[in-house]
Amino acid sequence: MQDLPPNFSKLPVTGQLTHLDNSGEAQMVDVSAKALTLRQAVAAGRVRMLPETFAAIEAGNAPKGDVLGTARLAGIMAAKQTAHLIPLCHPLPLSSVEVWVTPDAELPGYQIRAEVKIKAETGVEMEALMAVSVAALTLYDMAKALEKSIEIESIRLLSKTGGKSGDYQISDDW
Repeated sequence: MQDLPPNFSKLPVTGQLTHLDNSGEAQMVDVSAKALTLRQAVAAGRVRMLPETFAAIEAGNAPKGDVLGTARLAGIMAAKQTAHLIPLCHPLPLSSVEVWVTPDAELPGYQIRAEVKIKAETGVEMEALMAVSVAALTLYDMAKALEKSIEIESIRLLSKTGGKSGDYQISDDW
């Protein structure tokens, strides 16, 4: 790996790195000149586990109680706290956060999906990703007494609408 110069964080920045100022310092992007538009983001992820763990959760036999309801609620709460955890995210008054935790016997495990909406000057991709991530981590926490090898995988943005950069949707499907 190449050694970086000691003043690397102070080097001039060129191009479209909006979270860096002219001297290379991190900054929150000024969105005050942007118009309020409807924005939406959808993210998803998977939680894979042993068939026995999946069966126990589906039967309601997890030691900590309601695994899926707790994971769903944690995802909603996490979306609302994104700016507290991701340093340069704007605190946003979210209009809607929905989280689904859906059983998938073929994994075996669960598909997690989050949809976040807002009318604002900036998007909600990070909030949707945060919702999925924390829902998955909560599912792990609620089920770890049954299995420590549960895997969280494939957390990604599926789509986003609104804003200057336009709409985005993944081209492949799971």
